[in-house]
Amino acid sequence: MASILVNPSAITALQSLRKTQSALNTTQSEIATGLKIASAADNASTWGIAESMKSDKSVLMTISDSLSGADSVLNVASAAVKSAIKVMNDIKSGIAQAQQPGADLAKILTSVQELGKQLTSVVASATFTGLNVTDGTVTSPLKFIASYANGSGVNDSVVGTIDLSVSTLIDSTGGGGGILEASQGGNAAAATNFTSLTTADLSTATIKDTLTNADKAIADLTTYAAQIGVTQTRVRQQGDFIKVMNESLTTRVSSLVDADMNDVSTRLQALQTQQQLGVQSLSIANQNAQMIMKLFQ
Repeated sequence: MASILVNPSAITALQSLRKTQSALNTTQSEIATGLKIASAADNASTWGIAESMKSDKSVLMTISDSLSGADSVLNVASAAVKSAIKVMNDIKSGIAQAQQPGADLAKILTSVQELGKQLTSVVASATFTGLNVTDGTVTSPLKFIASYANGSGVNDSVVGTIDLSVSTLIDSTGGGGGILEASQGGNAAAATNFTSLTTADLSTATIKDTLTNADKAIADLTTYAAQIGVTQTRVRQQGDFIKVMNESLTTRVSSLVDADMNDVSTRLQALQTQQQLGVQSLSIANQNAQMIMKLFQ
């Protein structure tokens, strides 16, 4: 039945055109933003999962930066301890030389005292971003942020750390309890301060103890260097792992919300064709009324 009041064909064509236009708008939005899910309105569940992953990714980036900084701190500390060991070996050689008959004790003392000043300089310079793990200013253990467990608000969120048991080479706070200031071997009668050696330390009565204490200081420095090395290895391994985690989250979030541009471009061309056909169909449907008018001519 043909009617001049209602045109079912035109209504059907218009409804189809509206659907095509809506799909075309969505596709154009995906092209403009690069996202198939830009807000919770697009897909609340997937959007929520992606946002949670983005939050975790942000924390992992912070942890990655922290581990990179920790590696640098440990690099500086390791270099300082190695330098201190080298200087202590030179001091030990000087002390041993003082035992030789006819040795010039005054010159040897001057030499080892200068080396003691070098120890002080090395420790004072071993600072990175305000941290010095050799001068007693950092509380032991020093904790580097290394991991994060998301409790989602139901269970506790947990921040994991990699700890370094800090040893003081020279106590800048004035306590004088550093490895290089108060080294005392098991059989030595008294400790030796290698940052400020005196004539008494090279005397016949005490030189044996001074050598023993030098060996103890070198042993303690070597142990500390090993601790730093082990900690640095853990920091680097954890840093590599965090990078993999971060890349995995980035890939997963992308798979959830990013638009497949190959699919979108193909769909855009199809929808543009459908739009053109829809406009043409609506035009044909609207011509039905004009055909009815011809019946009255």
